[in-house]
Parts: sequence; C-alpha cells; structure tokens
Amino acid sequence: MTEKNPDKGYVAILGWSLNAINAVDQFDRRYVVVAPPWAQDYCVQNDIPFVPWDFDRLNERSYELAQQLKEMGVDVAIPIFEETVEWAGAINAVLLDQPRLLGQAMLFRDKSLMKRRAQLGGIRVGVFEEAHDRGDVIRFLKRVNQTLLKLDGDVNDPIHFKAFDKSGTAGHRVIRTPEDVDNIPDDEFPALLESHLDGWEFAVEAWIKNGKIQFLNISEYVTLGYSVFVPATPELEQHRARITEQIEKLIETFEIDFGFIHPEYFLTSDNTLYFGEVAYRPPGFNALELIERAYGFNGYQGLVVAFDPKTTQEELDAFFPTPIKDAKGHAGCFGVYPRRRVVSRLEIPEETANHPYFEFHELADPREQKVAKRSAFGTHWGLAYFFGEDAHQLRDLLKRQEELDYYI
Repeated sequence: MTEKNPDKGYVAILGWSLNAINAVDQFDRRYVVVAPPWAQDYCVQNDIPFVPWDFDRLNERSYELAQQLKEMGVDVAIPIFEETVEWAGAINAVLLDQPRLLGQAMLFRDKSLMKRRAQLGGIRVGVFEEAHDRGDVIRFLKRVNQTLLKLDGDVNDPIHFKAFDKSGTAGHRVIRTPEDVDNIPDDEFPALLESHLDGWEFAVEAWIKNGKIQFLNISEYVTLGYSVFVPATPELEQHRARITEQIEKLIETFEIDFGFIHPEYFLTSDNTLYFGEVAYRPPGFNALELIERAYGFNGYQGLVVAFDPKTTQEELDAFFPTPIKDAKGHAGCFGVYPRRRVVSRLEIPEETANHPYFEFHELADPREQKVAKRSAFGTHWGLAYFFGEDAHQLRDLLKRQEELDYYI
C-alpha cells in the first residue's frame, strides 16, 4: 500500500473491481471499498479497507450508509458500476451537502429521463419513446417506418430497444420485425425505444473538475458490442473541437461539477452529431485500461482526482497528459463470442497470435460445449487485447477478428 496523504481526500469506492482497488491502493489517497459481503474475506486477507453493503436496491438504508461513511471521515463516493451510480448520488448528497446530486444520479440511471433532459438543454437526439409492453414496440416500429415513407414489402428501418437502467449494450436489442418483438422477455419492460441513426458511433471518456474538462478521450467503435480502440483514427479526431463543445454542453445541461462521464454519440453522413446516452461511471470493455496502455496514466486514479474535493488544479494539470500528442500508440480490444453452436476448446487463431499488434487475452476454456444463441449485445466470453502505432491497421485487425474462430 502506497503511503497516504492526510491532506488529500478520503474516498469510498462503490463496487467490486480489482483493477480499481489496485489502482487506488497504489495512489496517495485514503480509501475504503464498499462492496457486497462476499468480498469481506478477500479484503481481510489483503488488508483492504472494507465496508460490506448490498447494492441490490436503493432503499431507506442509503442514508444509513452515507452517515456511516461520513462518521468515518469519507469525503466523496465514487461509483464503479452502473448499479452504484444512484448510491453514489445519495451518499454524496449527504457527504457534500448537495441534495441535487441524488436527482442528478437518477437522470444518469434512467435513459428516458436522460434523453428528455438532453432535449431540454438543446442537445440533438433521435426520436424516442417509452415502451411498457410489446404493443408499444410494434406501434413505434410501424410509426417510424411510416414516417420514413416505407411501402408494403420494403425492409423496415430498425429501431433500438434499451433497458432503462442497464449499462452500455446490456439489454440492447435491434428490432426489425414483429418476430423480433415476440422474443423480448416480459421482465425487460419497461424500456426505451429509439429510432436508428446511421453514422459513425463513438464514445467519449471525460474527467471533469469544477465544471471543466480535465482530459477528454475519444473511443472509436469498430463494431458495437465487439470492438473498440483508443485514441481514435485521425478522421474521427479531426472532429475533436466540435465533440468537446458537445461535452461542454452536456456538462452544462446536466449540471456536472465533478467526476467522470462516458457519453456515446453518432456522427452522421452530413457531419451532424447526435447524442446517444451518457453514463456517470467507467465504461465497459476495459476502456480505462486501454487508455492507460495508450497514454500511461491510470484512469481509476483519474477518477479519484476528479471526484476528490481537495484536489488542486495544479495536481490535475500534472496528472493528465495532452490528448493525442502524448499517446504512445493505439490500444484496442475485441470481445470474443463463439461463432459455432458447439465448441470444445479455446484456440487463439494463428494469424492473431502471430500479429505484432496482438498482446494478450483474458479468455478461458469453455465450461459448456453448447453455445447459447446471442439474443442481445454485451454477452462476450472475454477480451483479446491489441496495441500498435497505426490506427487504421488496428481498426482493420479488430474488424478481422469477427471472421475468426477463437473457440472450436
């Protein structure tokens, strides 16, 4: 454990992530991990400061947790996962004496409220509605395609079905036909419906302090739910100034004073930027680890300096590098999903293993031979990691992985 600076803030990490814990353990801030009770034995064995807590549902006990952390001297809570964003809002409303932080967290957790708040702020979004049952989905699909002047026999433009409060691609379905609607389980309602936007989809990771962007990364998606890399290609990075303006507008609209946001956008063929959604926690696909590989700074430690009320501007300036200029290369990962219905073993494709950009993987041998049909995004079996100097070569390499068998 790195020696802690008593003049800096004392932070609570909400959620269990070994990468996050290792990062803050090696940083100069005092910290405590708030995680489910099953993590207690590990924390005791490894001298990790720990408070057991069940995050399954937000209830009247959130104030009890906030008071417990306040009595410990904790200054701020940092959400690591989507499910702890509301808890962080409730806790920080008490710790920082800012009641609005809970309402702000609720906006980040409810995709429908989030879209409406963005609209009120003058941010361009696609057409959207709430769906409470399959009938709502059918009506939205028909209305969207009727508006697009589709005739009988024409292929429908797709719509997107998203769970209100799940992270990233979890609970995300593309709907094209009434048969697709029939496959939606009852427990996925209510949900958000969105029109389809053709364009370049990308994400942003922004560390914020005092309402200002301290560091902004653009993550380029190769295929949503499969692959991403950082920094983006020069063709996308040339829009950085406009993207930065949109993030500043987002910060103003959602009244964000500090922390970290992970919004997604579409850049259409006419160079219009559309807002997709925004999260107030680290992204999936180990994006912070990719940023560290490319830039050399630890993104979880970046969360700490962005959340800590005792962080100085001088510390922020020294911590974060200069975007693009300070990148050592491009880092990407590919989410592996078996292409065959029956598999027996893991075998890294020879052309992948021999490629100079391939670094390592986090895949394991299959526990079952029969592969479940992929019904939505976000169900990969593990990640393969790549790093290299040329963004276009990395992009094409990640796209190529979709045609290869990792499980045979």
